[in-house]
Amino acid sequence: MELYLDSVNLEEIKTASKLGYLSGLTTTPTFMVKEGVKDIDAQLLEIKKHVDVLQVEALGDTATEIIEEANRLIDLGLSKETTVFKIPVSLEGTRACKMLVDQEFQVNLHLVYTIQQAYMAFAAGATYVCPLVGRLQDQGHDALGLVEQCVEITKRYNYKSKIMFSSVRHVEHVRNALSMGVHAITVPWKVMNKLTENHFTTIGTDQFIQDTKALMNVVGSIVITENIAISSSAKIVDALLLMTQSKLGAVVVTNADGSFRRIFTDGDLRRLIQENGDNVQNQLLSSLDEQSPFTIDIGSSLHDARKTFHSNKVDTLVVMDGAMFVGLIDIHQTI
Repeated sequence: MELYLDSVNLEEIKTASKLGYLSGLTTTPTFMVKEGVKDIDAQLLEIKKHVDVLQVEALGDTATEIIEEANRLIDLGLSKETTVFKIPVSLEGTRACKMLVDQEFQVNLHLVYTIQQAYMAFAAGATYVCPLVGRLQDQGHDALGLVEQCVEITKRYNYKSKIMFSSVRHVEHVRNALSMGVHAITVPWKVMNKLTENHFTTIGTDQFIQDTKALMNVVGSIVITENIAISSSAKIVDALLLMTQSKLGAVVVTNADGSFRRIFTDGDLRRLIQENGDNVQNQLLSSLDEQSPFTIDIGSSLHDARKTFHSNKVDTLVVMDGAMFVGLIDIHQTI
């Protein structure tokens, strides 16, 4: 199924063209008005620089006027090989279509609302036949049924015309188009931008990124080394101030000789308050029992750090470089 962008906004067109797989672009005079375009011809010439195929309006009250407009646009600088001329379906429109197709022009007979209109477009040899699904549904009609009929008729009678699903309003329309087997679809950027979105894809991608980071990065890349150690001669309130500065929920308590004594955590504080009341802030850290910490080597992967956190059910690990204490890491740093 050919994928067209439905737009005249240059920023959208430039962004979409970088995808590299769009079949082309469809335009309408209505889009030109909404974008505030003053010089339609100049806008078309600028747009064609960024797309492989440009579908552009060729308007006129008679077949002669329509053909003259198509030739004027070719003389302006559009290419016969890469331009599809959009003509509203009518008797004069189908007549112009047949004449242009006989001259090897490409034509899109559009604004199709009934199967009879579609048949006339098929008979005239239109390159594309374009039912406006969104507009039809707005009026309460069975637009999808019309598209299905158009696809079926091209198969039954071997018409060469391609059915283009247009007036796309939401991503479900794209699914409808694929299910019905249309040959082409033209999609506004706001809808196209959502076609690769899915909640579970986002979750899976985030998980892959986290796991890759955990495997590729090492503890040394996240270790915190400042404001993480305090002497056992200090008070609990001093430890709390240091924890605030480091934004960690723990500090390392050292002995007078600088050797490791224990980790003091916000969990320890809660337990002390529960046991002794809230008047514990002036208690010396030396009054707390010594403890052996849970450690991890500075060269270990973040994946290994995660496993250590979870297996030991702790939120803080002491980072070691061999026998030397280096710093701390918090479980939230590995998420």
